[in-house]
Amino acid sequence: MTDTSTTAPPAEAHAEGPAEARPERLHDEDLEQLVSADVRIWNVFGVLVPFAGLVIAIVLLWGHGCNALQLSLMLVMYCVTGLGVTIGWHRLFTHRAFETNRFMQVLLIIAGSMSVEGTLLTWVAQHRRHHQSPDADGDPHSPHIHGSGLHGVLAGFWHSHIGWFFDPPDPDLYRYVTDLWRDPLIRRTGGLFKLWVVLGLLLPAVVAGLITHSWNGAFLGFIWGGLVRVFLIHHVTWSINSVCHIWGGRTFRTRDQSKNNAIFGILAFGEGWHNNHHAFPTSARHGLKWWQIDTSYLLIQFMQKLGLAWNVKLPTESAMALKREKMPAGTTENN
Repeated sequence: MTDTSTTAPPAEAHAEGPAEARPERLHDEDLEQLVSADVRIWNVFGVLVPFAGLVIAIVLLWGHGCNALQLSLMLVMYCVTGLGVTIGWHRLFTHRAFETNRFMQVLLIIAGSMSVEGTLLTWVAQHRRHHQSPDADGDPHSPHIHGSGLHGVLAGFWHSHIGWFFDPPDPDLYRYVTDLWRDPLIRRTGGLFKLWVVLGLLLPAVVAGLITHSWNGAFLGFIWGGLVRVFLIHHVTWSINSVCHIWGGRTFRTRDQSKNNAIFGILAFGEGWHNNHHAFPTSARHGLKWWQIDTSYLLIQFMQKLGLAWNVKLPTESAMALKREKMPAGTTENN
C-alpha cells in the first residue's frame, strides 16, 4: 500500500503538466471526439431516452408489475456499470489510486462506458477539472457559485446535477488527459464508446429474450436492464456532484464544501463519502471509517488478493490526523 498524503492529485498534476507532456494541439477530429461527444449524444440520449424508458416502465407496472428476472437484470447491470465508473473511470484512470493489468483496464473502460456518462476521456477530464478548482470558478459543476438565497440554492442544485451538461464544451479540455490520450489502448477502447453503449443496452434484452423465449421478454429486459438502469445510475452519479456538495457531514477540512453522505455512500458504491475523497483524492478507499461502506474499495481489495491490483494508495493515520487537526475551532466531526 502506498501513502497518499504527499501525492499530488492527478487532477492537478495533469491540469498543468510539464510542457513536454502536452501535445501542441490535437487534430480537429480528435478534439471533436473528446469534447463534443457528450454534447451530441449524452445530452439527448443520456438524459431524455432513459427518462422515457422510466416512464414506459411505470406505465407497464400498472396492472402488470415486474418480475424477478427484470429486477435482477437491472441490479446486475447497475452494479457492473456503476463499479466500472467508480473503480475504473474514477479511482483508476482519474486519480491513479491503484494499478492493474491491461485486460482489467479494458474491462473497466467497457463497463464504465455502458453507464452512458460520456466518453472516458471527457469524463476524466471534467473530473480532474473539478478537482483543480472545487466549488470555485472553473469547477464545471459546483452548486455554490450561483448566488445566495433560495434561488441560488435551487439554481446551484440544478446546475450541479444536470444543468452543467448544456454548458459550451471547453476547447482546452484535452489538456487534463494528455496521459490517457497517449496510451493507444486506452484511447482506442474508450473511442468505441458508442459500441459499448449499444452493447450495454442490448445485453439485458438478449439475456431476457433467451430466458423467456419471447420478444416481449427481450423488450422488458431492454427497458429494465437498459434504460431504467441507466436512469438510476445517472442520477446516483450526478448526486455526488450536487447532493454531496450540499448535504452531509464533514470529517476533514478541505478547500471546498464536499460532504459525506451515507445514503450515496451505499448507492454509489462508496463515492458518497465525498469529503473523505476530497481530503485524499488519490486514496483507493473513500470510506475511511470501519462503518463507512465502500463497495468499490472492497472489490479493489479482492482484486489485490487475486494479484489484479497493486500499488493501492491509502492515507496514513498521521495524514488523516493532521487533516482533522486543521478543522476550525468549534467544528464537530460528522459522518
